[in-house]
Amino acid sequence: MKTGKTLLAALLAAGLLTACHTEKTNQQNNENMTTLNLTQEWDKVFPLSDKVKHTKVTFPTQYGLTLAADLYTPADTPEGEKLPAIAVSGPFGATKEQSSGLYAMRMAERGFVTLAFDPSYTGESSGEPRRTASPDINTEDFMAAVDFLSAQPGIAPGRIGIIGICGWGGIALNAAAADTRIKATVASTMYDMTRVSGNGYFDNNDNEADRHAAREALSRQRLADPEAMAGGVVDPLPADAPQFVKDYHDYYKTSRGYHKRSGNSNDGWRTIGTQAFANARFLHYTNEIRSAVLVMHGAEAHSRYFGEDAYKYMVEGRPEAGIKPNPVPGNKQLLIIPGASHCDLYDGGFTGAAGTGEPKNLIPWDTLADFFRKNL
Repeated sequence: MKTGKTLLAALLAAGLLTACHTEKTNQQNNENMTTLNLTQEWDKVFPLSDKVKHTKVTFPTQYGLTLAADLYTPADTPEGEKLPAIAVSGPFGATKEQSSGLYAMRMAERGFVTLAFDPSYTGESSGEPRRTASPDINTEDFMAAVDFLSAQPGIAPGRIGIIGICGWGGIALNAAAADTRIKATVASTMYDMTRVSGNGYFDNNDNEADRHAAREALSRQRLADPEAMAGGVVDPLPADAPQFVKDYHDYYKTSRGYHKRSGNSNDGWRTIGTQAFANARFLHYTNEIRSAVLVMHGAEAHSRYFGEDAYKYMVEGRPEAGIKPNPVPGNKQLLIIPGASHCDLYDGGFTGAAGTGEPKNLIPWDTLADFFRKNL
């Protein structure tokens, strides 16, 4: 009996210590949150819908950074009702005023509470040096967004999903593999930033010699100028630019998608930021994701191979390499949008160059909403 009482006392003590530690940690997090100077006027590249309410918010990550975000809620939500929620980010190097904000607003129009956030070191979020990328920190950004949404009184904490666009599609899949609170994931027009950083476009540099040369260059860059930027959309546009580069220009360098805080609209992100991405792989455990996933890509997108390969690996694994198929393959979907390029799935696309002409409306908003309604 004495041993049992001693054990019980020890367990109770451990519980008290844990509670005290958690309370102290939460207090420290609140004290350490960076106060951000958020723009209050509407400065998105799309108009605000009258079907939603919009609020600017901030939330912390476990790395001590503070993220800036736009919270969208349906305008006609009954009082006291708890709604499903979706966190959105991307494209890689972009801000919440661009594609991610549009996705968030459209999903809020369809009954979800949504959060479009600027990644760490990007846009209005905190972190120095600016426009820095990290496989770990960016994956944490999504999980921190889930933390924030789970704590909101108008949200059902067990009904949270995420949307990752372009380079954030791969990050979203990585987050879904790590965080079982994420019940449904959409990867739209996705890049796997770890694959393209390590292998080059279309895997044209997938060999040791080319990777070594890239590592040498990045290693020298750390000493020469670690703050140097690269990766912004080229401007002026060369006459012989590939079509996908022209598509990027049409979005990021025109009124269609330009934003002053976006790396893609301006001078990119830190050159050495790709160093960690090239040495990592996002999709290693995605064949073990049990929650629902929808991979959406344009049929004409140069990046289509990222989405198709990610979906195939997620469902089938690689049995020849001892990597097993997914234990829950039935809730995984691949959606190919006919006629859509990579950037068409940023905002639906336009019939003319540089975002002129009539909208194509190539993003199937209701299909995405149905996917989340079914799985959240």
